[in-house]
Amino acid sequence: MKRTTGLMRRSILSRSLAGALATVSLAGGALIVATPALAAKAPKAPEAPKVTMSKTFQPLAAALSKGIEDAKKKPDVVAAQAKVAAATEALRTAQGASARTAARGQRDAAAGELGTTLTAEKTQLDGAFAAASTPDDRYVAGQLAVQLGGLAQDPAIQRKGLAAMLESGKVAPAEAPRLQFYLGSISYDLKDYAAARTAFTSALSAGYKDGDIEALLAESFIADNQIAQGLTVLNQAIDSRRAAGTLAPQGWYRRGLGAAYKAKILDQAANFSMALVRDYPSNDNWAGAITVLREVGGYANQESLDLMRLMDRTNSWSEGRDYVEFLQAADARRLPGEVIAVIDKGVAAGKLNMADVFVSENKSLAAGRVAADKASLPGLERDARAANANGATIAAAADAFLSYGQSAKAAELYTLALSKPGGDQARALTRLGIAQADSGDYAAAAATFAKVEGPRKALAQLWGIYAAQKAAPPAPPAPPAPPAK
Repeated sequence: MKRTTGLMRRSILSRSLAGALATVSLAGGALIVATPALAAKAPKAPEAPKVTMSKTFQPLAAALSKGIEDAKKKPDVVAAQAKVAAATEALRTAQGASARTAARGQRDAAAGELGTTLTAEKTQLDGAFAAASTPDDRYVAGQLAVQLGGLAQDPAIQRKGLAAMLESGKVAPAEAPRLQFYLGSISYDLKDYAAARTAFTSALSAGYKDGDIEALLAESFIADNQIAQGLTVLNQAIDSRRAAGTLAPQGWYRRGLGAAYKAKILDQAANFSMALVRDYPSNDNWAGAITVLREVGGYANQESLDLMRLMDRTNSWSEGRDYVEFLQAADARRLPGEVIAVIDKGVAAGKLNMADVFVSENKSLAAGRVAADKASLPGLERDARAANANGATIAAAADAFLSYGQSAKAAELYTLALSKPGGDQARALTRLGIAQADSGDYAAAAATFAKVEGPRKALAQLWGIYAAQKAAPPAPPAPPAPPAK
């Protein structure tokens, strides 16, 4: 998932809040707040809340409102804001960790200077909150805090204001979910992840779906080291959007896959791998899904070999290491034909170099064995078809035929092996599915992969998606929902 930085989100939120909240009118102690952003979307604007302030609070609120308006024109405030804007842009364009650290320090310093120019107004705000004795007072104090926080570019002040407005009970029901979203986003940026989760959950329960809120809720778990819970939330959000006919943004899948990889959570790595290539089956995504599953699964050579065979079938080799992993798993002494084929592909793609000793030695070893290996195939088949042959013997013969692209013969022998005692049933099923897919019988292959259980289940499910897509190529995916403005 492409995550908005806290810095950029604060800027977005400040603009959104400014558009959502009208200027405070304090004449006569009665406050009427318009909501133009909502009015533009609905045939009829929601009735504006009518607020009557207490006699003690009203003059303080009026003075603070005037102070905020006057501050916008003060030369020192204007100059400080320009400095923050320049520092923000420098941070946005900074390249490299050290440059970003330095730029962030300069931006924080500039924001601190801006805050200093508004010390008097902050003091007024503290006084207003202290004098607020009714829900109406707290609503007004909260709105003034949102405005001052935006002027000062201080998310903590804005958060205090949003919380006060929501706690007052005066926010219109139609507007409350959006303010909860803003509250959650600011809390997330301030690293108060528990508060962010509470606010996001409240907004979601009220039907709010803008601003990638489901992904932000998941992030509030992940950032708080509750990774499994966050991945569950993210996976549910992806499934929910898919069920509704609109795919979630591709970045959500990638974020889930990356987080599952980092935390080494196999079931979640499998879930996100499969979802990613199911909904966005590009070569790059196949490469990422296979690599993460290979790394997290902790597979032995035979399992890794079958995963790398899937990388070959999907043409998703991405780096030299992928070819090396295949060569190590295949072993030039056992599968010389496949080893030569993969080395040739890696060299042609510019990912392997014949000057590399590992590569040249593997090709030399495989080349020296391939003729005898091919010559042994009839004998292997004869032994496999003997009445006393067990499952392991038959599957070994099938492996040899599969490695030379004789997929129909391999499928026949794997089927025979599965009818006999002995051998690795899950491996034989996986390779029967591969042989069926290589033969073009994709529907049968998908059904075979679905039967695989145990440690191989996840890799077989990934193969199953490949087979299902070859059997019935997916229609162009529904586009992700546009981001909220």
